[in-house]
Amino acid sequence: MMNTDATNRNTFSNEPTQNESATTITSVANVNSLPPTIAAQPTLTEPSLYALLDAEFSADRNDRRRAVMIYKQQSFKEDATAVFERALSLSLRNESVEDSLQFAKTWQDQNPDHVPAWFYVAHLALRAHDYLLAGETLNRILRYDPRADLSEILIGIYPNTDNDKRELLAALQPLDSEQNASLSVLKAGLLYQFNEPEIAIVHINRALERQPDYVPFVTLKADILRKIEKPEMVINYVSQSRLRNPDSKSLYLYEIRYLLDLKQSEQAWQLLLEAHNRFADDAEITLLAALVSLDIEEYPSADRLLNMLAKSPAYLDQAYYYLGISAERQQRFDQAKYYLNGVMQEDLVLEARKKVVAFELINDDVDAAIATLEKLRKEFNVFAPDTYVLQADILWQQNEPEEALRLLTRAARKYPNSEMLLFARAQLLDDKADYVVKRTLLNHLQALDPSNLSYQLSYAQLLLSNERSSEQGLALATAIIQIRYDDPRYDNELHLQALNILAGNALANEDYRQVINYLQTPYDVLPTLRSGTLLLRAYQGLGDNDKVDALLADLQQRFSFGQHNVNDRIQLY
Repeated sequence: MMNTDATNRNTFSNEPTQNESATTITSVANVNSLPPTIAAQPTLTEPSLYALLDAEFSADRNDRRRAVMIYKQQSFKEDATAVFERALSLSLRNESVEDSLQFAKTWQDQNPDHVPAWFYVAHLALRAHDYLLAGETLNRILRYDPRADLSEILIGIYPNTDNDKRELLAALQPLDSEQNASLSVLKAGLLYQFNEPEIAIVHINRALERQPDYVPFVTLKADILRKIEKPEMVINYVSQSRLRNPDSKSLYLYEIRYLLDLKQSEQAWQLLLEAHNRFADDAEITLLAALVSLDIEEYPSADRLLNMLAKSPAYLDQAYYYLGISAERQQRFDQAKYYLNGVMQEDLVLEARKKVVAFELINDDVDAAIATLEKLRKEFNVFAPDTYVLQADILWQQNEPEEALRLLTRAARKYPNSEMLLFARAQLLDDKADYVVKRTLLNHLQALDPSNLSYQLSYAQLLLSNERSSEQGLALATAIIQIRYDDPRYDNELHLQALNILAGNALANEDYRQVINYLQTPYDVLPTLRSGTLLLRAYQGLGDNDKVDALLADLQQRFSFGQHNVNDRIQLY
């Protein structure tokens, strides 16, 4: 078959080529004397040079509509293949895909033996979701050459919706792809997504017969095998493929990540060390090896790898961040602070400084904790609202709620569009004494973000604090605990807070059994001081002294309950 790759690539691309500039024809004398429209040109059997010059100058002057019109007209003359390709290129940049497809199809109908046009039409039909035309055109191509390279046609055409994917699969199914690797892979991928791995494996095996060691084909087969075979067979297949392709980083990473998915961290770590030795200068593998070393508590290995990574300026901040984590887990808090204070990468710096603040508070050095936040505020203004909220939290824990509220009020004036500051300020307001102001703030926040569950839950708490039987408050909190764990909106912390609010309301109504129904199981799974305190009062209300004694001992052991420990205070945000 004729080589169409370069032609397809240039036409399908939206990038201008060197030949597309009008500067290539500036040697033509007296440009202004050219006829303004193609209509003034005498009828020619071949494309008119003057018309094409006019089109190029129009394109250069951003009159692209005129340029496209002229090129399209000229492309239907004799020996106009190059003009057609230029016309299609301009059309793709300046018209809809549907318009470009209509033009390409019309031109191809007039030039039925021009094979590259079949490729253009097939590609554009797929992009325009005209799968019937795409199937017909692909079938024509495969009858002409069963092994035709369809890779250029298939670039960037994968559908986003399930309906489009089903239509594409239906169009492809009748096509004989036994000898065509790219088409076999496309079928396999669609079948895999529609959970038909037994059929998908047939198609991917056909592709692998043509290109047995092509990594994307290997990994797709591994994905399919994961649905129909035991993990041991999948690992064996990937491992054997990796041994045949020892320089394939992708296959190492695939096997490593699959082992991690299977919770086989030790095996993944050993393979990572092997990969690190083979790809010694690969920062991605070094970082992943370090992180897995941290997870399995191989701290010497983690520190060695991270110190190697720190020699690369691009990875210095990540290395310092995880060196800080490593030092923290080894109880080396001064060393952890050193590394975490050195992190300056924007997506890591806030979490790093939060940890430094926590270390300072462990040492009861409140001034140092606040100084860390103030420094962060100066260095990264984008995190100023976060630092004000954290500082207010420290003040609140130090039993200075009025000062915390004043700080947030000043910060809200400085950053009036920060929902974070408004919400933190609302949380510090008393549900009863500041009812009107707090309700106003929460209503404003809910108007800004009606789907925010934190705002809804805080509003539910406010309503129930002032009216135990508030139907709206009960409905809001109940709706949150009914969100399933597999729902994207599910948040474990919010779920527990909602349970605590409902349990607190039940306690106020002396419905002690309901309190226990809400909280006993969550407390057994993830004990918190707030849940434990509510349960304790419920068992006291029922007069169940054995439960009271057992729960009180548990609370004292876990949270130093009753010993006036400042860390016992229940944070509201």
